[in-house]
Amino acid sequence: MSKEFSTFKKVIRLPHKYGAGPTFTRFYEGLKQGKIYGTKCPECGDVLVPSRSMCPKCHVNLSEWVEVSQEGVIVSWAQTDKDFFGKPGQGTYTVALIRLDATGCDFLHLLGGNLSKVKTGSRVKAVWNEEKKGHMLDIKYFEPK
Repeated sequence: MSKEFSTFKKVIRLPHKYGAGPTFTRFYEGLKQGKIYGTKCPECGDVLVPSRSMCPKCHVNLSEWVEVSQEGVIVSWAQTDKDFFGKPGQGTYTVALIRLDATGCDFLHLLGGNLSKVKTGSRVKAVWNEEKKGHMLDIKYFEPK
């Protein structure tokens, strides 16, 4: 069977607007103020960050907002130099699942600062960008303590 079509390698950019909805809008507004907010489940007591409108365990609506710690523990991490569209920055980068203090889920974000201290179980704290836009990257990275 012969190939009856051509294949082209192209980069396609698709500009779009993202409707964050009321829960993520409030979460992003907190980031703009230099604060991390989560929503607390009235049934199991878990605080979810980023905030959610429904508890994934109990399946109940969440309406209680709490400001959470800007510090936590690395649950898992990875480092790579692979490029991808939308990658924040150039060169090698490190990401981690971070369990912020007194929360009930892990938060995926970048790590920075002295990366020689990075290991599972390391304590980290948020480092903020000076200019905040109401975006996940208002937190520049989490730095090992």
